[in-house]
Amino acid sequence: MGKKSKRGSGPRPGSNRAERVAARKARQAAAPAEPSRPFAGLAAECDLVALSVFVSSATAVLDLVEPGPPEPELTSVIPSDDAPAVEVPPGTRNRVVLATVLPGAVSALTRENRGVTEGIVALQTDPEPEDIPAALGVAIDWAAHAAPGGEYRGQIVTEAGPALTDVLKVDAPLDITVHGDFDWWFVAGSDIPADIAAMVQRAKDTILPSARMHVDSGVGAPWWVDAGEKAHLRWVRPESEDELMNALARLHASGRLTLGEGSRFAGSFRTHGLLVPVFDLDVERHHEEWYDALDQLDTWIGDALAQTGDLSIEERSSRDGLRSRQVTLR
Repeated sequence: MGKKSKRGSGPRPGSNRAERVAARKARQAAAPAEPSRPFAGLAAECDLVALSVFVSSATAVLDLVEPGPPEPELTSVIPSDDAPAVEVPPGTRNRVVLATVLPGAVSALTRENRGVTEGIVALQTDPEPEDIPAALGVAIDWAAHAAPGGEYRGQIVTEAGPALTDVLKVDAPLDITVHGDFDWWFVAGSDIPADIAAMVQRAKDTILPSARMHVDSGVGAPWWVDAGEKAHLRWVRPESEDELMNALARLHASGRLTLGEGSRFAGSFRTHGLLVPVFDLDVERHHEEWYDALDQLDTWIGDALAQTGDLSIEERSSRDGLRSRQVTLR
């Protein structure tokens, strides 16, 4: 459902805006990972947050770190209690897909798909692990090496387990496929029992139509979501909360915190250490109709972030008001 930017993958090379975007990305990349930001340091941080918090059904093939050279002996993958240990040749691994949620909210499973062993790892699990990046790193490692037909429900993560950055390329973005159902839970052509099919249908009925949008700067992860009576733009942003809130306050004070007619700034919510501005949108308009306004707002936010002076009295008043407008996801 998503759409690539109409004007290429970024601002015009050599332009002032391109220099500001590059400088901002460099500052973010150099910033140390914060404990409250489980995906900090990853190029896909904002999308990982969205997929783990509010996107219902989506998948993305993971770009994993290349395996090391083979060793003389086989190695074992440490399983959870309900998943048997499997012996796999070092240097070989399965195709791994990241997903929003799996049946039973398990951490991962493996299956045979068109002659290829495929591991699927979920971001939305029950319960949510205390150490999200460590647990996700272990789940990805398990899915990359386990035999088909396995199910991984998680385990106690120790310092000996692989870190997320040990298995996932930190500079790799996510090429996300958004689904309108959960049929991808099953291999195409497989027989699904009636009771399971009914469960899948109930899960499908809870899906809110969503689309990953794109902006010229490539900053953050803007998601359009159809919530029924109205639609929303939920824009997961990588900046620190204070930096972003000051920029939003500057725009609000100047009347530019908007996507134009049919839109309204609703507020923001915090998740996984990031601030997510939310706009209410006219539900009758297709998400692609918002691209021009989204690109304009992206430019305004970039300009506001580049301002380093103190906020004016009006801007401080706007900031106080914006901080009180908290959005609750349902």
